[in-house]
Amino acid sequence: MKLSKLFVSCLLAVTPFVAQAQVEQFKIMAPANPGGGFDTVARTLGEALQASGQVKSVVVENKAGAGGAIGMAQFVNNEKGNPNALLVAGAVTVGALETNKSPVNFGMVTPISRLMGEFNVIVVPTASPFKNLKDLMAAYKAKPGAVSIGGGSAGGIDHIMASLMSEKAGVDPDKLNYIPFAGGGEGKAAILGNQISAYISGYGELADLIKAGKVRALGISASTRNADIPVPTMREQGTDVVVYNWRGVFGAPGITPAQRNELIKMVETAVKSPSWKAKAEKMEWMDMLQSGDSFKSFLAEETKRTAVTVKKLKLGN
Repeated sequence: MKLSKLFVSCLLAVTPFVAQAQVEQFKIMAPANPGGGFDTVARTLGEALQASGQVKSVVVENKAGAGGAIGMAQFVNNEKGNPNALLVAGAVTVGALETNKSPVNFGMVTPISRLMGEFNVIVVPTASPFKNLKDLMAAYKAKPGAVSIGGGSAGGIDHIMASLMSEKAGVDPDKLNYIPFAGGGEGKAAILGNQISAYISGYGELADLIKAGKVRALGISASTRNADIPVPTMREQGTDVVVYNWRGVFGAPGITPAQRNELIKMVETAVKSPSWKAKAEKMEWMDMLQSGDSFKSFLAEETKRTAVTVKKLKLGN
């Protein structure tokens, strides 16, 4: 009897250690150049996976082009069946795939989780003559081609926002002088170097530049003003445009339902960790965690809605 109890005690003592398996190496594809939203999310998630003890090491791979389509194609071709790989994608990707009639699509990857969202902000150089959004819109309406607006990939959420602004100004979006950048680093360099009239990106990507006074924020694409963000909404300045950018992660094609569920568990644990939460607070990210079938349904609706917008704004090739 005593031996039996001793055996059970030993078994209970070792069981927790057996149950905790750590992935040796994990891969995250950020389908854009370093410095932008996809890259930031990929690296933040990688750090959170490590900090939460689930992964020993993480490799973040950057592959820019076609609004994320090139990175997605590489992920689909190289990671088939790999349960330890994720692709970062989001609203930008939905718009770009639709606009460019891409040969790859979300049906080729496995939806895991929507992670976060953020509102866009439009900024100008500090030396710009545009002191507020009304100044910019008046100049654009008078001479559209003379006002260059930079942002993410063609057809992405930044491009859609600029096109909606054009529509609100009563100007055909075809006249929009939109300059797409493959990564946030390039876009920031362009606005800081006065190479473009204005630049659109997620607020979190530009918050440091705004707070440091290196660029002037004209408006944020929220429905109501946020007490934590010292920028007026576009709506309150007479340009009724409300959009937000979400980002999520996708597993490789060909993984099993059990492997999908394990990835969901890993991602949700990482997103609830102090490591992720600290970065999310700094970047002013909205918590939009949604996983599995629920995320898959959201993605289907988002794709339909974006297709209608792209067609309406004549953004497709």
